[in-house]
Amino acid sequence: MPQAGFGQGEGRGRREFLALAGVAVSGAAHAQNKAPEIGILIATTYTTGSLEARLDEAKAHGFTCVQMSLTAAGLPEMPDAMPAGLAARIQKEAGSRGIRIGSVQGTFNMCHPDAGHRRRGLRQLRVLAEAFPGMPIHICTGTRNPESMWRRHADNGTAEAWRDMAACVREAVEIARQFRSVLAFEPEVNNIVSSAGKARQLLDEIGSPHLKVTMDAANLFPAGTLPRMKEILEEAFALVGKDIVLAHAKDLDHDGDAGHKAAGEGVLDYDLYMRLLRANRFSGPLLLHGLSRAQVPGCLAFLRAKLARAAG
Repeated sequence: MPQAGFGQGEGRGRREFLALAGVAVSGAAHAQNKAPEIGILIATTYTTGSLEARLDEAKAHGFTCVQMSLTAAGLPEMPDAMPAGLAARIQKEAGSRGIRIGSVQGTFNMCHPDAGHRRRGLRQLRVLAEAFPGMPIHICTGTRNPESMWRRHADNGTAEAWRDMAACVREAVEIARQFRSVLAFEPEVNNIVSSAGKARQLLDEIGSPHLKVTMDAANLFPAGTLPRMKEILEEAFALVGKDIVLAHAKDLDHDGDAGHKAAGEGVLDYDLYMRLLRANRFSGPLLLHGLSRAQVPGCLAFLRAKLARAAG
């Protein structure tokens, strides 16, 4: 189907969305929200060492929650099969350190031009969902770029690309339903679901409680839109704020691409980002992303301070 920018909310004016966001933010001071649980994408920061060693590092930094990638356990991120007992071992090793597996990385290119690639990704997604039943799984709506699911392609805006992606997501959601899981996709400027408006469209089209959103505020800015940061963030939360089950914490220093900076080292308005999460009663995993081991203490302190400020 054509990619209408605001899905079923298309007929609403921009003022209505911003007004809704403003009401939510103004009511945040009265909402007794549980604070988000700060965690980390374990495999992208702790890039070497055994599973146990990486979990030890996460514990030493004070994390109680991680997004697990099977690369941390020596497997491909999307395996064709799961060794017997591995999922239980991951849960046991994390739990013994007081760490919760808040989500599992399950990204593959759901808009890849090769249908065989998409089918293989769905088979691998089933392996993950079966191994971690009931666990949120982070997914990627992808791109027509056959080399990387994180690079944009000129064909991303075609009706055919959208149909292929939506059909793949629909099959993935059925897998999630069977294993009582939730899939969380991320609006990202380089992907076919490049904005919160298109995220709203996909949510409405699929219409399943097993499909939700990962919010990464650093990934929402097409070229030339940084001066409209407040407007874009407020509109995004007005559109999908109630559907967010995972959130990422990184930063950006330019628009037209996904953010590639560690949290607090760019220009993202973190005060507004944290207020909007709080206003929407988000209490799920808030996962640091795109940082090195050396950056963890500073980024963690920065994020804790921003959360405390939002709560105040």
